[in-house]
Amino acid sequence: MSITRRTLLKLAGLAPAAKLFGIQIAHAEDRQFRHALTLFEDVKYPPDFTHFGYVNPKAPKGGRVRFGLVGSFDNLNPYTFKGERAAAVLNDALLVSSLDEPSTEYGLVASAIWHPEDRSMVVYRLRPEARFHDGKAMTPDDVIWSMQSLRDANPFYNFYYKNIAKAEQTGEREVTFTFSEKGNRELPLITGQMPVLPKHWWTAKDEKGRQRDIKETTLEVPLGSGAYVAADVKPGTAILMKRVADYWAKDLAVSIGQDNFDEIEYIYFRDANVAFEAFKGDQYDWRTETSSKLWATGYDFPALTAGRVVKEEITLRQVQGMQCWALNLRRPKFEDVRVRQALNYAFDFEWANQNLFYGQYVRSRSYFNNSEMEAKGLPSPAELAILEPLKDQLPPEVFTAEYANPLNDTPQNRRKNMRQAAKLLNDAGWQVTQDGGQSLLKNAKGEALTIEILLDSPLFERIALPYKQQLELLGISVSVKTVDSAQYERRTQTFDFDVAVGNFGQSLSPGNEQRDFWGSEAAKRDGSRNIIGIADPAIDKLIETLIFAPDRGSLVTACKALDRALIWNHYVVPMWFVNYQRTARWDRFGRPEKLPELSPGFPSVWWWDAEKAKKVASP
Repeated sequence: MSITRRTLLKLAGLAPAAKLFGIQIAHAEDRQFRHALTLFEDVKYPPDFTHFGYVNPKAPKGGRVRFGLVGSFDNLNPYTFKGERAAAVLNDALLVSSLDEPSTEYGLVASAIWHPEDRSMVVYRLRPEARFHDGKAMTPDDVIWSMQSLRDANPFYNFYYKNIAKAEQTGEREVTFTFSEKGNRELPLITGQMPVLPKHWWTAKDEKGRQRDIKETTLEVPLGSGAYVAADVKPGTAILMKRVADYWAKDLAVSIGQDNFDEIEYIYFRDANVAFEAFKGDQYDWRTETSSKLWATGYDFPALTAGRVVKEEITLRQVQGMQCWALNLRRPKFEDVRVRQALNYAFDFEWANQNLFYGQYVRSRSYFNNSEMEAKGLPSPAELAILEPLKDQLPPEVFTAEYANPLNDTPQNRRKNMRQAAKLLNDAGWQVTQDGGQSLLKNAKGEALTIEILLDSPLFERIALPYKQQLELLGISVSVKTVDSAQYERRTQTFDFDVAVGNFGQSLSPGNEQRDFWGSEAAKRDGSRNIIGIADPAIDKLIETLIFAPDRGSLVTACKALDRALIWNHYVVPMWFVNYQRTARWDRFGRPEKLPELSPGFPSVWWWDAEKAKKVASP
């Protein structure tokens, strides 16, 4: 049996003195530091692993990859709430995610991590070799400053890190984060996602003598630490990133076989149609296709026919979250659940899938589609144990029925669903009246039921306009407004809309982000992802149950319970999903024999193939 330092202090009668002089009793000998963190049972890769299993450790370096983006940018500071941010990522984080393990992170800036069983804190030991691009070492002071400054600069970070009560240096290269609550399994991983920023750069003045401010927008390239640096910036138009030859982490196991391109270029287009034509013209290399119409009909150009462009559907191990028509509950007209439910009855997904989507989609019926967390059938006894205490605050259908969307598979069902929608609106106090020869729904105050559908892409107009026609048959006055990306971001961040397209992506281990999606506090905070405006104490309780689930089984049960409460409140009109990613690329790249399960891994684990590039070169 070994004798710990705690025992030696006690035997020597020094324990009181140790406490008096602040000597930490929980010494390193008592703590088992690890090289990774996970929300699952164990990590896949041992401490001495040499590289991730989904990379080619001998992948060649070189070449350029170009991405096309729709929109613009006026800001290179990715951490502020203000402005339209550019795509580039410049700073390394304490930990880095594995692409073939859900909710698992390995040490990057941090070499070792420890937390107690109750997860009341987490301790990180920094790598001595971790450097910013100017050669200065990353220090605990940088980590602490980063935490404080990110919270000050952006409401998202302030909310995301709100349960970090204290950050302090506890060793030469050691930082300890103390949490305001115990038992939150995700908090250690959340802190690990934090980028480490250079305090010395942000607190200094720029070349013109102006004080830098992380809260403000800038077109000055911030000092970074990652594998790439912004070498050429054309505001609003393009960014060229170049690989850092002496990148400090290039030989770490988490980096081997990755970051293989010498250059990564982001090219911005103001219009989605123009962007697609640019791809066809070999102005950029990789496209993740979101339009079912283009996927079905647009990829017939000569380069694809000749094999110079590859069109591929990549199946991933992913939860399909909720894409929807998000109804802004801050608008009084959506407060009545019957109005919200009527809007779902009026949405003809089956017609859209057949006539607009070429049968590619499945209708969403859950906030955790395509996963074990999706609520099916009636609640299990374990779910009921969570739901029963909230019975008076939840819709009764949560306990009595399995959710199903209205089905418009026949003309008879379409008419039946429209009649049901009309009845729900009438029951909610909206009566059909004649106004200038037009039938309009009005309430007892004489106010007309009007809805503006806010879009940021003309591609969605072909979906919104048929929906508008259905709603107008009910007497609702509907307008469809498409704005540029900057205006759309501002209006959704400040919740200045009636209906917008909501996208709530989910991971295989949902956690603290659920507060930002559906929590009452987030509903009041500009820039939160609770664009719906859900402020329901029962939902808050279910979120907390999920976050503090002690094990995987409990987490899955809590997710199902939350799923039932969300879907039966009819907060959204569910849209659709596919369980694969539609990709197209100019065939000038190599890739590992087996891609990671959770991501296509492009461009991080792919590489430039010179021989393919010669064959693909434009005639």
